Amino acid sequence: MEEFQQHSGIVAPVDRVNVDTDAIIPKQFLKRIERSGFGQFLFYEWRFHENGEVNKEFEPNKSRYEGASVLLSRANFGCGSSREHAPWAILDYGYKVIIAPSYADIFYNNCFKNGILPIKLSEEQVEDLFQRTATHEGYQLHVDLEKKQLTDDHGLVIDFDLDEHRRQFLLQGLDDIGLTLQHEDKITAYEAAQAARLANQ
Repeated sequence: MEEFQQHSGIVAPVDRVNVDTDAIIPKQFLKRIERSGFGQFLFYEWRFHENGEVNKEFEPNKSRYEGASVLLSRANFGCGSSREHAPWAILDYGYKVIIAPSYADIFYNNCFKNGILPIKLSEEQVEDLFQRTATHEGYQLHVDLEKKQLTDDHGLVIDFDLDEHRRQFLLQGLDDIGLTLQHEDKITAYEAAQAARLANQ
């Protein structure tokens, strides 16, 4: 997993509450066994009409949000089933940061395990970001995980809270396996001691 210290990117809005994981990655696309390749199906039923044509009314499809890497949404983002494919699809599509007032717990935890930074802000702060995104074409946010701070090019400065353990997860680019391997010397010593004990029985 890549280390995450700072990131700057265009913001794309999904102005909906209760965006569930089936909307993020519909169940018919969960047949792949790799983590990659899910981005093409992100928000599939919103991004495309039934005939397969691009839905130009879906905000992130608009040209002003092309190349966006910061996703802005409303409360309870990532609710529904616990499928880890949801953060896989978000990351594979190119989003590295999500901003919302609240998240479903399992989705929130899965984001950190996959190198995505989910930022929680107040409803008022999120609304302000929606307004800024609508006002400034190509609106960008700059994320500094070291300082736990969001800024833009128009004077905005927002401090955000984040559990220190999760922050270190991203700063050091660690997933669960990487975190475990930080204690590899202790694990090796324990295994050697166990082997010696069994050999002496």
